[in-house]
Amino acid sequence: MGFLIRWVFALFLVAATFNPTAWNYTSWSVGNWREQTSLTVFLGLLLLVGWIIYLRATLRSIGPFGMILVAALLGALGWVLYDQGWLSLSNRDLNTWLAILALSLVLGVGLSWSFARKALSGQADMDDVDDD
Repeated sequence: MGFLIRWVFALFLVAATFNPTAWNYTSWSVGNWREQTSLTVFLGLLLLVGWIIYLRATLRSIGPFGMILVAALLGALGWVLYDQGWLSLSNRDLNTWLAILALSLVLGVGLSWSFARKALSGQADMDDVDDD
């Protein structure tokens, strides 16, 4: 259940930033920059904080190699679905949503990996502590 919650928040973060509909920060901010600059900046900073939290946790948990590995697994799954005829890549909007889904899964796995590792191995991850 914990992974699902973290993944849903990651999906919301990625889709709120950009998606193929008009309901996303990128499209909204381009159209409303002059009239609502302060709100545009505020919402952009909120999204930036979310991205920093997710990216930092993912990089600390699985690292760049882990992110590439998860993305490669999702890419291979997409390739299998395409190769079996279950997925068509002719729809640009669908492709964008698939990329959003894949990115959110990478972030969700990254944010959840420490919990999964602890449950599987019994070992907890520790942050580096500086003794200045």
